[in-house]
Amino acid sequence: MKIVPVVLSGGVGSRLWPLSREFLAKPFLPLVDKEYSLLQQTVLRTLSLEVGDPIVVCNEVHRFLIAEQLQSIDVKKSSIVLESEGRNTAPAIALAALEALHHQPNDALMLVLPADHVIRDIAAFKKTIQQAVELANQGALVTFGVQPTRPETGYGYIRSGENFAVVEFVEKPNLETAEAYLDSGEYLWNSGMFLFKASVYLDELAIHRDDIFHIVSSAYQQRTEDLDFVRIDAELFSQCPEESIDFAVMERTNKAKVVPYLGDWSDIGSWDSLYDYADKDADNNVLLGDVMLEGSTNCLIRSESRLVAAVGVSGLVIVETADAVLIMDKSNSQGVKKIVKRIQNEGRQEHLYHTVVHRPWGTYQIVDIGDRHQVKRIIVKPEGKLSVQMHHHRAEHWIVVSGTAKVQNGDKEILLTENESTYIPAGVIHALENPENTPLELVEVQSGRYLGEDDIVRFSDIYGREN
Repeated sequence: MKIVPVVLSGGVGSRLWPLSREFLAKPFLPLVDKEYSLLQQTVLRTLSLEVGDPIVVCNEVHRFLIAEQLQSIDVKKSSIVLESEGRNTAPAIALAALEALHHQPNDALMLVLPADHVIRDIAAFKKTIQQAVELANQGALVTFGVQPTRPETGYGYIRSGENFAVVEFVEKPNLETAEAYLDSGEYLWNSGMFLFKASVYLDELAIHRDDIFHIVSSAYQQRTEDLDFVRIDAELFSQCPEESIDFAVMERTNKAKVVPYLGDWSDIGSWDSLYDYADKDADNNVLLGDVMLEGSTNCLIRSESRLVAAVGVSGLVIVETADAVLIMDKSNSQGVKKIVKRIQNEGRQEHLYHTVVHRPWGTYQIVDIGDRHQVKRIIVKPEGKLSVQMHHHRAEHWIVVSGTAKVQNGDKEILLTENESTYIPAGVIHALENPENTPLELVEVQSGRYLGEDDIVRFSDIYGREN
């Protein structure tokens, strides 16, 4: 029985703002690797095992980004199951179990992994999974406990017994209790990784939380499929209680086992945890991007779009993006969530988007914005096509920088090449397509009394996006 990797990708990672944002969240960022995102690293590390096609459970807004990142690492076959809204891990894993059994009716061995954890010791990871396979094949619900290296107060713990027994699950402790756990040698960090048969998990969920089981089962039975995505019934799923797998199943079942993982591991939940995990220079600094330091120690400094220089500072986190800069004492990482909440409450956009916004057809970058105008740099992928659409409140002027644009402008269809342009008045139906096998770059100038992204009436869309 092949192992089916199940990747849970539902979190945003707001403590890693301004890099992690709602529409380009922590799992999709190359935080510890220049080439691969955390999601890609999670999938790639499963290739050391004999595995089947992966299942990813995620929310609607990230679906195209996930599909693109999987394709870019040559994962051609996958199931991307869309949650209409996040209901925590117990329902998400139930959806994955139903999807696994849909493809393998005789049962499937599911390796459940969060999309945003970091593991570099692939040999230790593989050895631990292989150790757990025998237990899972015998009907156990196996969780993996990480050997603690410090008295950590940000993780839950599992007290382990003989023969991989779970004695108890423990919530995040205070520092004194965490130190006692470390000294005892009986406690492991709760990693949130699992291995079990799909049928066993669903059976135990039905026993201990039949309300979740029946709602998720009904929502999955009403599923539809389009492109790479499996859509469940949104109205039914919205009625599902929010519950973690620990509370719903693992703390109630008599089938729980815990296998210690002795390699490196981090959930990279905050800037200080990234600092602890990352490689450091001779002055204990973590420097990422275009950074210059003089007389500075124990800092994490990341530059995304320009030179960042720091002189005579210590213990700081400095993160620069094109539209926001974070400066904080490394010991105050929990306060980032408060800043994000204030941004949200004030109706700003910096918690949602970067200046470069990803779409299934490519990207756009906001270059300039005013009260009645907005300028964007648009890149359309080869054979990419924006939806056939119309705007009530804004006109648009498109100027081709490079490539060829196939444009529908009202009842006219035209081809534009470098330095050519077209004007689209408000209320006119239009579309943009790249018919070539090289990227299309253009500048879009919007003008009008309202420039919001919600001023789009879609008439058709090859990516299945609703109006």
